Amino acid sequence: MILKSTSELIKKPTRIISLVPSQTELLHFLELESETIGITKFCVHPSSWHQEKIKIGGTKNLNIEKIIFLEPDLIIANKEENVKEQVEKLAIDFNVWVTDVNNLDDALQMIEDIGFITKKETKASALIQSIKNEFFQNKHHLNVLKNVVYLIWKDPYMTIGGDTFINNMLLQAGYKNLFDNTLRYPEVSIELLQALKPEYIFLSSEPYPFSYKHVEELNSVLSDSKIMLVNGEMFSWYGPRLLQAANYFNQLRIKL
Repeated sequence: MILKSTSELIKKPTRIISLVPSQTELLHFLELESETIGITKFCVHPSSWHQEKIKIGGTKNLNIEKIIFLEPDLIIANKEENVKEQVEKLAIDFNVWVTDVNNLDDALQMIEDIGFITKKETKASALIQSIKNEFFQNKHHLNVLKNVVYLIWKDPYMTIGGDTFINNMLLQAGYKNLFDNTLRYPEVSIELLQALKPEYIFLSSEPYPFSYKHVEELNSVLSDSKIMLVNGEMFSWYGPRLLQAANYFNQLRIKL
């Protein structure tokens, strides 16, 4: 079944499968080494888990048969990152906790919920407070928002809409997303970017692996914008990586 509330899972889970990289990193932070038995191939943090844990496919193409074989007592999924039909199929036979993270507050709630489910409330609460402290210390930098276009894909170019976690992180970092009036991940053209003349264009390191050659390509046709590579994990991972995100945003502002 898909759990509707954390109270539905009473016993501490001892066989956990994570379907989301951010949440896998959270399980590691909560010291659930022995309890976590399966992760996706995209769960690259921590590197030791990526090397040693059983892989159950990708976030969008789960190996259902392997998951069934592992007999988990808890599967942690995410509304956006996983395929609804696959999650619902797993929920017929297993406890599935589905998170829905669209902003910083949602991320903190997710950490609290998973802390409760896994009986790691104290460590989760400490993490939440540390993240709040980090972001609070950086609030004084956010008096003036710089406008930005954040690209996540090429051929075609794609950006992020106002209903995404990345959009909220841009606001936390001190930037106004010029596509915050759109939804999800719209396509954009070079011609539209030329017309908008954003102050900044961020090329994310994921999911598309933008590199310096792409900065040079765009510089040749978008001379009115400052184009730079950014660490996508800092804008899109919503677990303990948030501890690093606030300082990263601060350093990014200094660099710009």
